[in-house]
Amino acid sequence: MFIIEDTDRIRTVTINRPERKNAIPPDGWNRLRDALLDFESSHNRVLIITGAGGAFCSGADLSPDPEDLAALQTGAGRYERMRNVGLAAETLHRITKPTIAAVDGVAAGAGLSLALGCDVVVATTLARFSAVFVRRGLVVDFGGTWLLPRLVGLQHAKELALSGRTVSAEEALQMGMVARLVPPGEVATVARAVAEGFLEGGPLAQAMIKTGMNQSWEMSFGEALTYEANAQAVCLGSEDAAEGISAFLQRRPPSFKGR
Repeated sequence: MFIIEDTDRIRTVTINRPERKNAIPPDGWNRLRDALLDFESSHNRVLIITGAGGAFCSGADLSPDPEDLAALQTGAGRYERMRNVGLAAETLHRITKPTIAAVDGVAAGAGLSLALGCDVVVATTLARFSAVFVRRGLVVDFGGTWLLPRLVGLQHAKELALSGRTVSAEEALQMGMVARLVPPGEVATVARAVAEGFLEGGPLAQAMIKTGMNQSWEMSFGEALTYEANAQAVCLGSEDAAEGISAFLQRRPPSFKGR
């Protein structure tokens, strides 16, 4: 279901179910979580998530499956399904390293939330985005309730979630869902270039930057300043900061260790 490739400290995870537009089957959420946990503990420093066959991810696979349908007949079974979805989403959110979604074609339902859960979204002009849940009689999941308002604003988020309409790549860029919009066929190249840019930063600092920004909506300005002071104090005493400053003074690329 997933193709995993490591190159120069960059890991690419490709969702490989093109015949289903890379929809995630019921057992796929735990497998996704395992793949994310494996990346976090690996030597790789940047994660790119993408899809095979001209689609990113069309969300959960809703095709009938006798075993799955039986599990969904009880409240406990339905909750367990969503617990697994939530654990995968939380694992992505808690990754301390930079993550990139390389989106071509459809990113719908949980596939939209998966893309938006990454730190940066690079998309082609053929990409399409939809919080389609409501058109299936379902609520937004995989963290989309938290992610959408923070990226596009509360009013836009409600309009998208309550209608389930499809957003073009250009509109997604204007709304703030997408950081980079590229021609068809270039998404892998540009996502790779963004990842290589992240390799130039200090891993310890990147982890603290992500934590601070993810928590920023829950902090006052004063609390943000306190967080910055504490985080910067840690960084100033780190080997990475010593190396970064030495490299700057010596006009050479730094060699960070993440400590």
